[in-house]
Amino acid sequence: MLAGMERRVVIIEDERDVARLLEFNLKSASFEVATGGTGAEGIAAVHRTKPDVVVLDLMLPDTSGYEVCKQIRADPAVNDVGILMLTAKGEAEDRILGLEVGADDYVVKPFVVREVVLRVTALANRLAERRARPTASDPSGVIRVGPIELDPVTHDVRISGAPTQLRPLEYKLLQLLVSDPGRVFSREELLEQVWEMRGDINTRTVDVHVRRLRVSLGPAADVIETVHGFGYRAKRDS
Repeated sequence: MLAGMERRVVIIEDERDVARLLEFNLKSASFEVATGGTGAEGIAAVHRTKPDVVVLDLMLPDTSGYEVCKQIRADPAVNDVGILMLTAKGEAEDRILGLEVGADDYVVKPFVVREVVLRVTALANRLAERRARPTASDPSGVIRVGPIELDPVTHDVRISGAPTQLRPLEYKLLQLLVSDPGRVFSREELLEQVWEMRGDINTRTVDVHVRRLRVSLGPAADVIETVHGFGYRAKRDS
């Protein structure tokens, strides 16, 4: 985190003992902490405090953590927040679904509190770095590759001038690729930088999302190139 900036976390967790344990330890790590025991309370806290990271339980009394995650990612006012899912579900399919709806990281209960604090800190630091990093040489900040225009501030994507709707992970994947046209990103790099996960998730999920991204891009699908044996890249304009 950049020096002098306050770090804020919202914990959305209905188990009071778990929420208090996390709150105590995150406050000890110099985070300002707000909590919510339901999805509705948590979303209200997110809008009120504009946190850097949300620690989100999957099983909530009024809704699922998946739905809360989708609502946060769909709201331009807060959709760049880091989201750490916290759940008793540890199956690979559950982790992948969490990542698909926009979670950045995933911790399975029972957890080691220090690990959660370290992961929250890492997410907060990466968010600060992303916000501080220049995203394009274009004075407007818009990234242009072929017929694709991507605005990293508004998250608008246009193809040949026409607005295009992308899912959150599709957007993150596209932004990374077009931010450095011609550079080949391995599946492992994409998994780490887009999903912010390492190793324990099958990298085939990257291939699935690249295919979905190409479908969403329609006539601009060929901007995303497969480099066989290595990974993927955005086509460099000739």
